[in-house]
Amino acid sequence: MKKLFLILAAVVLSSCATTEKVAPVQAAQVAETIEVNYVQLGNNAFDNAEYAKAFSYYQRAENITDPTAQYHLGDMYLNGAGVSQDYEKAAEWFEKAAAQGNSSAQNNLGIMYVKGVGVSQDYEKAVEWFEKAVAQGDSFAQNSLGLMYEKGIGVSQDYEKAAEWFEKAAAQGNSTAQNNLGLMYDRGEGVSQSYEKAVEWYEKSAAQGNSDAQNNLGVIYYNGRGVPQNSKKAKEYWEEAAAQGSSNAQESLGILYYLGDGVEQNHEKAKELWEKSAAQGNSDAQDHLEKLF
Repeated sequence: MKKLFLILAAVVLSSCATTEKVAPVQAAQVAETIEVNYVQLGNNAFDNAEYAKAFSYYQRAENITDPTAQYHLGDMYLNGAGVSQDYEKAAEWFEKAAAQGNSSAQNNLGIMYVKGVGVSQDYEKAVEWFEKAVAQGDSFAQNSLGLMYEKGIGVSQDYEKAAEWFEKAAAQGNSTAQNNLGLMYDRGEGVSQSYEKAVEWYEKSAAQGNSDAQNNLGVIYYNGRGVPQNSKKAKEYWEEAAAQGSSNAQESLGILYYLGDGVEQNHEKAKELWEKSAAQGNSDAQDHLEKLF
């Protein structure tokens, strides 16, 4: 850790010929060491979303052993926040933090192994890191492990285990897991099929602004599954999701405008929504546009 040294030199007053009394001056020699904690300053800046400032502070630190700071650096390199994006460096910093037990770093490192980003793709290693994080009760890792079991990646496919992990994370308020658990109930995978339960979990997730859950609720209301059919309600949820960039919601909302179902018919609006969806690679929206022309 760099240190700044502030030395207050002794001040010596020489005697002089005077008839006045001179009060004794107590000027003690003081040597004070002020330690600047650049790691803590970096952590504070990161928490305030001042990423460039955080990176500047971290660079000035001699040796970063704090797992929170290591995780922050990994996150910054991963997302290109305050520094040029570099997946390999992100993985390096996540690994340092993960080795010290930082559950967020363990989960993120697991995701990097799943995607083969910054590291060689390795599903088994991904599962290992997820398991280390879930042992600490990390809800994001619980959701990640649920996805591995749902898809049979790195583990044998097991819908019941997937649902169990989603439920653990959902109970902690993880909106992604709440949506995923809703999907399991919607499809009857790993749990007894129940549209009512699906709606319950979708609503919890949507209330937190999860666009996937908002889109799924739109589908539920449009088809009248577990709730009375309501195109206007579907429109409301699809609008919320579409505003966040959900390509599925944009495509579905476009259908409502094209048909005039629950909204005033507007082919131009439909075309606009399908173009936004198609630009994200939504094949259904692309098909709609081809038919228009």
